[in-house]
Order: sequence, then structure tokens, then C-alpha cells
Amino acid sequence: MKAAILKEIEKLVIEELKVPEPKNNEILIKVKSCAICGTDIKVFHHGHKHIVFPRITGHEVSGIVEKIGKNIKEFKEGDRVAIAPAIPCGRCYYCRKGQQTMCDNLKAIGYHYDGGFAEYMLVPEDAVLNGCVNKIPDTLSFEVACLAEPLACVINGQILSKIEIGDIVLIIGAGPIGILHSLLAKINGAGKIMLADISEERIKEAKFTDCYLIDMSKKDIYEEVKKNTDGHMADKVIVAVGSGKAQEISLKLVAKRGSINFFGGLPKENPYIQFDSNLLHYGEFFVVGTHGSTPLHNKIALELLSSGRIDAEKLITHKLPLERIIEGYQIVENKKGLKVLILP
Repeated sequence: MKAAILKEIEKLVIEELKVPEPKNNEILIKVKSCAICGTDIKVFHHGHKHIVFPRITGHEVSGIVEKIGKNIKEFKEGDRVAIAPAIPCGRCYYCRKGQQTMCDNLKAIGYHYDGGFAEYMLVPEDAVLNGCVNKIPDTLSFEVACLAEPLACVINGQILSKIEIGDIVLIIGAGPIGILHSLLAKINGAGKIMLADISEERIKEAKFTDCYLIDMSKKDIYEEVKKNTDGHMADKVIVAVGSGKAQEISLKLVAKRGSINFFGGLPKENPYIQFDSNLLHYGEFFVVGTHGSTPLHNKIALELLSSGRIDAEKLITHKLPLERIIEGYQIVENKKGLKVLILP
């Protein structure tokens, strides 16, 4: 099989490998679609503490069950499936509390295990046993189904943000994640949704969302939010970019008793921001963070996508063969599109 192998930092090569053989409790899938995530770009440039090179990355994956281990009963060859890449252990303190994203022994496809930038991918035993393999409804394409993973993270984020009917929601960052947040906030009953970005191109790409769009390169976001909320500011703010400056700005944009979600992580070499704690003290607002999702979130995401309530097809701007994966990375890194899919 062909696979894109990250040999070391910034050395990604296409090679022929032997197709893996599933053990008794494992599943082999033929990868049909694997989307490039911003995290894949970070790993390419900086590596990751959980990655030992060489590694096949890629964690937004859909495909067809090619072969099953002899103990597998729930799935059969030919099943269309999407994979939830974050694998909880099911046994630790947090898993038993139902907080699987906080699992003490969390593992992940594309990090601890080889991922989906290959023609075939092995789904490990702990992923199968912990519900990380979900069947794709017949109405859903493989291309859209692989976007269940980022949508699952967005679902987790909005549960933590406690978005309620009638809320005024501000999303900073109009990339794929920010757009998914806007689409989900709409069906969650938000009364008004504002989507902001410093990139004029991003703002143009987000027009289909019908949100109130704020081009921060041309307009003062504080004044725009103030104007569009009669001075109330935003009940819920989601910072969907890895920007310390955006996090700092958000502290002045949230309404009293509202909430801010730091959805985008900051670079490990610069993780600190200036936090005016008096704003928090007098505004009595809440600050939360989100970094992943659970197998259940992924299942819900597939249901939302297949029902058409979330139309993620419009996020797909590029479809490339495996041989052009570096080109795909460049498109994502330069923000020249939204979701870039690799079709092995």
C-alpha cells in the first residue's frame, strides 16, 4: 500500500508498505477520505510528544472495512465507517466519571497509532472496544463523513460553553472550525451569531453561513460587537483560533455572566496571555477550554451530518490524491481554502 510517512520533522515521504494484518480484535479499513487538520501542520513542523517517528499521521478518517479480526462481531467486511481518533481507556477515574476527553491514558490514531494518510489503516483493539468505530449512514458520502471528527470537537465545545436558545454568540476565527461552530450554534438556537476574522479571504469564504461577519482587518471588533448587541456584548464567545491576542480581546467582548471558550490552543513556546482578572471579577463570566471529543460526540456528529442539519459539504474546497499531500499541507497552512481532503 502507499502511505505518507512522516520520517522526522518536516520530512514527509510517500512509500510502499505492506498492508497490515488485523489481529483478533482489530479492524483493517480501506481509507476513502482523510481530511488535513491544522494539527497535522503543527506536527509536521514541530512533532508531538506522543509521536515516535516514523509515523503515518491523519486522524479525520472515513473508509470501508476491508478485513476484520476473528473476534469482531459488530462489524463486517464492506461496512462504511468513520473513526473517532481519540481513544479513551474506559477504566481510569475520568472515564468512569463519563469525562472521556480527560482520560489519564488517552491514546490517539495518527499519534500513538498510524493514521489515515495511507491506502489502508489498522484500527487498534482499544479503539474498537471503546466505541471509536461508527457506521456511516447510507445518505452520507465518505468525504463529508470524515468531517465528523472536527464537528465532534465543536459539539464538545458547545456543550462546555452551554449555548442556550436566544444567546448572542461571537466566534473569533472564520476557518473550518469557526464555521462549524457557527452552523452548530444556529441549530442550538442561538439568537444572533457573529463570525470574525482578521483575514478578508476567510470572511468571504464564510458568507454562506449567513452570520453577521466582522472583518477585523477593517473594523474594530469591540465597536462592532457593542453596536450589534446594544452594548450588551456577546453571551457566549468562542475563540476558534490559536491566538493569544484573540484570547485577550475576548475578555472585553463577553457579556456579564457570559462565557468564553478558548477552543484554539496556543503554541507551547508561548502559552501565556495578559489576563485582566478584574474583568472576570466584576463581570462574573466563565472561561472554559476545549481540546477534543469522545466517541459519542463523533456518533452525534455523523447523525447531524447525515440528517442535513449541518451542511459540511460547503467546507470542502480541495480534494487531492495522496501523492499531493504536501500541496494540501501548503493550502491549509496558507489558508487558501477551508477543508482539504486526501483521497488515497
